[in-house]
Formats: sequence, C-alpha cells, structure tokens
Amino acid sequence: MNPRIQFLLDGGESRHVEFKTARKTLNRDIYETVCAFLNRDGGEILLGVRDSGEISGVDPERAQLMKQDFVNAINNPQKLTPPCYLSINTVDFEGALLLHIVVPPSSQIHRCNGRIFDRNEDGDFDITDNQALVTQRYLSKQSHYSENTIYPYAAMSDLDSNLIARARRLASVHQRSHPWETMDDQELLTSARLIQKDFLQNKEGLTLAAILLFGKDETILSVLPHHRTDAILRRVDVDRYDDRDDIRTNLLDSHDRLIAFGEKHLSDPFFLEGTQRISIRSHILREIIGNLLIHREYSHAFPAKFVIERDRLFSENSNRPHGHGPIDPRLFSPYPKNPVIAKVFKEIGWADELGSGVRKLFRYGKAFGGHDPELVEDDIFRINLPLANEGSEGLVEGLVEGLVENQQAIVRLIRRNPRISKREMAEQVGISTTAIDKNIETLKGKGIVQRVGSDKHGHWEVLP
Repeated sequence: MNPRIQFLLDGGESRHVEFKTARKTLNRDIYETVCAFLNRDGGEILLGVRDSGEISGVDPERAQLMKQDFVNAINNPQKLTPPCYLSINTVDFEGALLLHIVVPPSSQIHRCNGRIFDRNEDGDFDITDNQALVTQRYLSKQSHYSENTIYPYAAMSDLDSNLIARARRLASVHQRSHPWETMDDQELLTSARLIQKDFLQNKEGLTLAAILLFGKDETILSVLPHHRTDAILRRVDVDRYDDRDDIRTNLLDSHDRLIAFGEKHLSDPFFLEGTQRISIRSHILREIIGNLLIHREYSHAFPAKFVIERDRLFSENSNRPHGHGPIDPRLFSPYPKNPVIAKVFKEIGWADELGSGVRKLFRYGKAFGGHDPELVEDDIFRINLPLANEGSEGLVEGLVEGLVENQQAIVRLIRRNPRISKREMAEQVGISTTAIDKNIETLKGKGIVQRVGSDKHGHWEVLP
C-alpha cells in the first residue's frame, strides 16, 4: 500500500487536493487546477478517483498517452503561461492504476488559456477580472520568495557574462536545440524569470536569484555580505579541521567547488544497479549539494555547511520550513524554496524534478554509508548521512589498499550474499569464472576473504 495515496484519499478533496475521474482522457479543467495550485499554495492531483474519493482507475492502455498529453500541454505557452515542469507518477493502488501529480507553489503568477486561476476550499476560480485578487496574488509571490527580490540599480555589467555563456552551453548539452541557444544574455535572463517586475512599487530589474547565479563576486557580496558556504573535512583534527574551502562566490562555481571537495575526500564504492556500475558517490553529492544551494533561504545570515567527519557526512543551511521534524520519504510532499534557481539548475542538468533528491538520497544512502540518511525540516535544514566508519555494511570504500576494481566488486557481492556462487559472481562482475578464481585467490592471500565449509554447502566470509 502507498501511504501517501491512502493519506490523500482519507482526507478527501480540499484546498490542496483534487480528484479527477480521467478514465480514458484528461479532464478538460485539469490545467485550470494546475494553474490554481501554482498560483496559490501548491497541491496534489489524483487521476482515476471520483469526487467522492471512490477509486475508478485509469485505463492502462491510455495511461501513457495521457501522461504525454499532460506534459506537452503544461510546457506549451499557449496553454500555460509561463510553462512549468511537472511529472506524473504511475501508482498501482488496490488493483487500480492511478496517476499522481504533485504541483508545487510557484514563485510566479501563471495563466491558463490567458486566464488567472486561484484555489480555495471549493475549487478553482477565475480571478482575471478581479484586480484586487490578482494584485494580492502578485504580492504574495513577491513576499514569499526572497530570490525574487528586485535590485533595480543592478545592471548587466554587474553579472559575469562568462557564467551566462556557461549556463547556455550546459543547457544545450543537456537538451538538444535548447531555447537558450538562440537568446542573448538579457533574453535568457528574462526567459528564466531572473528579470522581474514588482507590481506594488513599479520597479523592474535583476533579481537576487540572477545575482546569486551569475553575479560577479563583488556584486554578490555587496548584496549579501553574509553569503558563504563552508566545506570542512574533520577526521584527524576534530577540534578544527584537516581541510577547508571557504566558498563565497556564485552558485555555479560554488557547485563545482563543493563537488570537487566531496570527490577529494570521499571514495567511490563499487555499486551495481542491475548489471551496470554507477557512481553512488556522484548521486549522493549531487543531491546533498543541490539541496544546499537550491533550497537555502539566502536572506538568512546562517552560514551553510558541508562537513565530512570520520563517521558521517552532513549539511546545514538556513531554511523557510514547510513543516517541522524528520522527513518520512513515504509521506513526503515536496515544496520548493527557490523555484527560479531550481529551474535554472534543472535546465543545465544539475537537478531533476522536485522531490526526486529525497528519494535518491534514501535510495542510495544506505549503500553508500551503511545507514539511511536523516533529513530534518526546520529553520535550519539538516541532512545527516552516517558513514559507518568508512568501511562496514555495503560500503566498499577503497577497501584495502592495492585492491583492483574486480576484487572490490567480489568483496561487495560476498558482503551482500555470503552464499553467492562463483558463477553468479562472474555474471554480475562481467568476467569469466576463471578470472573470479584468480581474484579470489588474491583476496585469500591478502587475508581479506575466506571460504567456510564445503564448496557446495559452505559460505564466504569477509575477514575484519
């Protein structure tokens, strides 16, 4: 059973939950609901559920086409302006197929078919011609996201054009024929909502997000003197540090320096996903560092931290909480903190859809450190990933000095399954059984593994 879906069904339709029957086609008003959720506080849509909460299900033969139609429509500026990036998750629930859409609150005001919709307890309402309500929505967006703070006296010359060019290149690599390729710098910033207008004070200009992403260092520190990310290694000298990088620069270079710091001080354990080796260190660093930079409350002076210790990796950053306490990935509902910055990171391939980072941290965290990560939502957002003393439970750090990759893979497989056969090892590592024999003899000679019992009924052990 999916706890999140059950929770939504038990609560029924509300200001943040909408049910749509959508048996074979999408309801025509679904985009109005998306628009209303974006303009208000966000929400979740379940397709395949009647208004009463009764499950009707989506036709499995039509589900994929419905998903494609939805994604195409919300990325079509003629349907939704500005377009947004949402995904539909397929859920099997009590024998029925449901489609689940999480719509985060946006930092912008959206229009559906040229009309502005808002959400209340009773549904979606067209407020386009009610100037007071429209103004109220614009003001709520300006006040809610500090990344939208406008600096009318900041000029293009206060930004680093090389950083904008780099973002353009990364976007074109991530997506062929990306729209940014044909835009000049100002058009790109406008398209990314990094140039905005304050409808209350009638001022227009570069936003805080633009300065953080592409600003020269002197510009950033003039706007935010407290801006800082502290990367610390603390293994031997636990009272101070063994290595440190005091980062006070734009978010693109901050990302690179944090990734480099993590790669320098964390080894990359051998990990097979199916039959393919992947770098779980890269996944872990991508998600923790992405959270540190994308979801921080930059108006707060608390310095962000990325710390590697003997037995854990943790991060801390100031936060505008949407709830308090530990995050349960089964019940987690994602909430954007800096949607404009997040969108730029997504365009250049450094982030995925909202909420995927939490799922990936729990997916790979135990394989990397031996334990599930701990994520705590509060005024200070904390991620804590135990490292199990860099060597136990599924963590094949560098193992023992001198082991080659295939030997590390064999040790990992034995730790997972002490009764694994040599043939199974050969299939999963991708080498012959003869090569497995040679590598095992080397491991035995180094006192790393041993065979206990007979070849048929015994098992392997990794020696301490």
